[in-house]
Parts: sequence; C-alpha cells; structure tokens
Amino acid sequence: AVRYTAFTALLAVTILAGCTSTTTVDDYRPTTERISLEAGEKVAILGRSDASHHETDRDFMRCLAKRMSGHGFQVMPEEEFMDVFYPWFEPRTAPKHLRRLKRIMQDPMVRQKVLDEKISYLVWLEGEVQSENAAGAMHCGAAPGGVGCFGYTAWDKYATFEAIVWDLVDLTEEARIQVDSEGTSYVIGIVAPIPLLTPVEGQACEGMGEQLRSYFAHGEQ
Repeated sequence: AVRYTAFTALLAVTILAGCTSTTTVDDYRPTTERISLEAGEKVAILGRSDASHHETDRDFMRCLAKRMSGHGFQVMPEEEFMDVFYPWFEPRTAPKHLRRLKRIMQDPMVRQKVLDEKISYLVWLEGEVQSENAAGAMHCGAAPGGVGCFGYTAWDKYATFEAIVWDLVDLTEEARIQVDSEGTSYVIGIVAPIPLLTPVEGQACEGMGEQLRSYFAHGEQ
C-alpha cells in the first residue's frame, strides 16, 4: 500500500506538471473611452439559444454574472431579464443582430420596460465547453483489500465564448469579445480514481468577466 501511495503521488505530480491551460482574450471596441454607468443602471446578460445554435452554457453565464457583480456594478441575470421581457427575447423571437434589436425597441412597451428597469446595456453571450481527444484506459475491479481502479484517462477541454455589448439606449454595438481557453484533464487510478481537472471554463469566465468590467466606469462619478 505504501508503494501504491508513493507511486500515485509521483504520477500525480508528473501529470500536474503538464496539467495547464491556455486562455486568450480578443476584443474589438470602436473607442477606448470607458462606458459610464449612472447609479442604479444595470447591465443584462442574455445567452443565445435557438434551433440552429448550441444552447449557451448556463454555468458559464452564472459565473460571468457573479464575476461582473459587486462594487457598485449591477447585473441583471438572464432568468430575471427573460421574465420581464417575455416574449420579446424568447429563443424564437430574440434578436440575433442589431437591426432586429432596433425593430424590437420600436415597441413602446419594450422601451418603457428598459427605462423602468434601468437596463442600459445588454451582453449577448454565445459559446460552449467541449471535450475531445479522449485517450488512455481505466480498469476497475477486485483488488487486494477491496475494489481498485488502475490506469488513466485523459481528454482535452475547450471553452470558446463570444460576447457582444449592445447599448439599449443608443442602439449601438459597444464591444465584441472572444475568449478561448484550452487544457487537458486527467483521471488516474491507483486503487482509487484521482481526478486532475483543468478549469478551462473558470479561466474563460475570469478572463471575459475582467475584460467586460474594464469597459465600464461605475461607482466613480
């Protein structure tokens, strides 16, 4: 058992040395001037979801809303936004481009709701996390002292997300951001399975959240 433990630790250290991820953030803005938010103004986050697209990862959306919230910065979660603006932003009717948004905002009821809720900007989010290139093998069965697992499995994970920031008052596009994060995760088995997971989704969330927050001047007036 001591030899198993020592070997497990050595194998885990060896894999952890290569268990890293790479995250890149690319963005486009027509100006470097920060966007001013008055007290009480909100930014809403909405994920794309329709028959022709993969549904935007909901865990990522919750992470992004949490990352952007606080310190005077108010974020309206998707669930709340959808309730307030039903049915204009349902998957079947939601705007996929600025031209469609402008048509929706011509509806006096929609525009009044935007004013009542003090929503100044909408972050349109699209993306997903994928796993590919699985390798290795894990075998579990009877072993001295009980049931054990031996071997390893590994797979590559990719997180790719794009966010578009729309101004709901001037009806313009303020920014476009893309974040890509990739890494390799492992599960090694020496008696017990030991997961060594690369947090690509969390790192992508952190990168996009910090970039989005940097665009806004809030609580500084």
